[in-house]
Amino acid sequence: MEPDDEGSVLTQLRRGTLEYCVLAYLAQGPSYGQDIARALGSDPVLFGSEGTLYPLLTRLRRRRWVETTWQPSPAGPPRRYHALTDEGRAALRAFAQTWEPFRAGVDRLMKGAQ
Repeated sequence: MEPDDEGSVLTQLRRGTLEYCVLAYLAQGPSYGQDIARALGSDPVLFGSEGTLYPLLTRLRRRRWVETTWQPSPAGPPRRYHALTDEGRAALRAFAQTWEPFRAGVDRLMKGAQ
């Protein structure tokens, strides 16, 4: 990775954290894909494109961290809603417990490097 290649750094950071961001959003309640994309897309640093979301949701379903149901839509075809499972909540808790000290350690080192 080139030192000035911010795109690569951002891609790597997203790759490691985006699924937990989706879990955190779903911890607020069930949602369908476009709502998840809008919520995450409001922060362009956090979320690159909607094209990454649906494969990610498939992986979360396979891990049994998320379950889906089809629900009628007020306009158009039914929507697939995604909801956090107990396993997903446990994964999110484990991430949160790890994230805080990890982030604090990185922040501490970055402040010393400036």
